[in-house]
Amino acid sequence: MRANGAGGWAAEAILRLMADAGPATPTPLRRVPLPALPDVDLYLKDESALPTGSLKYRLAQAMLCQAIGTGALARGMTVVMGTGGAVAVATARLATLAGLPFVAVVPAKTPRAVRAGIERQGGACRDAEGPPAGLHEEARAFAARVGAHFLDHYTDAAPALAAWPGPTAADEIFAALRTHRHPVPAWLVAGAGTGATSAALGRHIRGGGHPTRLAVADPENSAYFPAWASGCRDYATGMPSRVPGIGRPRVEPGFAPELIDLVIPVPDAAGAAALRWLHGTAGVPAGPATGTVLWAACHLAARLREAGTGGSVVAVMGDGAEPYRATHLDPAWADAHGLAPGRYAADLERFAATGAWRFGSGARRASA
Repeated sequence: MRANGAGGWAAEAILRLMADAGPATPTPLRRVPLPALPDVDLYLKDESALPTGSLKYRLAQAMLCQAIGTGALARGMTVVMGTGGAVAVATARLATLAGLPFVAVVPAKTPRAVRAGIERQGGACRDAEGPPAGLHEEARAFAARVGAHFLDHYTDAAPALAAWPGPTAADEIFAALRTHRHPVPAWLVAGAGTGATSAALGRHIRGGGHPTRLAVADPENSAYFPAWASGCRDYATGMPSRVPGIGRPRVEPGFAPELIDLVIPVPDAAGAAALRWLHGTAGVPAGPATGTVLWAACHLAARLREAGTGGSVVAVMGDGAEPYRATHLDPAWADAHGLAPGRYAADLERFAATGAWRFGSGARRASA
């Protein structure tokens, strides 16, 4: 990446941003015990170990470095983003590190804990005046009005990650597995929000000539599974995902279906069951997106067992549990919002005990 625009400031800012991860790089691989599948190794790539506790940190780091390196961001310029999610928390930290003011335009009903996370990292929150569906464009208009730089994470994240010169999550996964009994993973599994993470994983697999296959776990109401299955890039559901960080009502520019071998639709209650099972079985404090991804990973682990091939499956753990203690990780809240694990909890217990995978419509559709 070329440091131009503000000369020495740009070069110094990029160096600061690239060095920020420090001892948190690489993030760890965590083994998920599956005693009924002795020939299959299941791992979580724990991105909650990144400085702001989420894989969105990698996206924010790459986007800001690219914007500064190309001169789109100059010294002292305000950065604006339209989201109240984990990517806003990460961008607040990194923008502050580069000496850039940061404003997140957030939905008016954004929880206080989310606002506090952005503010704790040095950013500011501005309540959106319109409905959540128009948040992105409202933030863009606000940035234009005040002369700020609008960081469009849905459009900018994938190309920024593609140009990122530092180690990627895929680099770290393949390096960490070199000394394991299955050094080349049979499957990598991720969710898709912007689509940038799955695209980066797919580019690494294809570029390295690996036999690894890539799966995306997709929650209810998301456009990615039907778009991938139908080949329609303009597919839209018009319904928001209930799983923070993954699933979109429309196909975002960063989603790269040509790099994806399988998209697995996961019922939201199944993801909730997998999340509770993970906390109880492996003691890993993950967020709700990890439950969705883990469900898909268990499906793929069972396929390896059925084929008699064995191998390793690596699922991307997008964030940790802390932001969701009062929501998705609170059984009363989850049950009240239609996320009671129900029969899926017993299904997972049977899978862990026997290795047998006999679940609902999501698993059957994914097997087709």
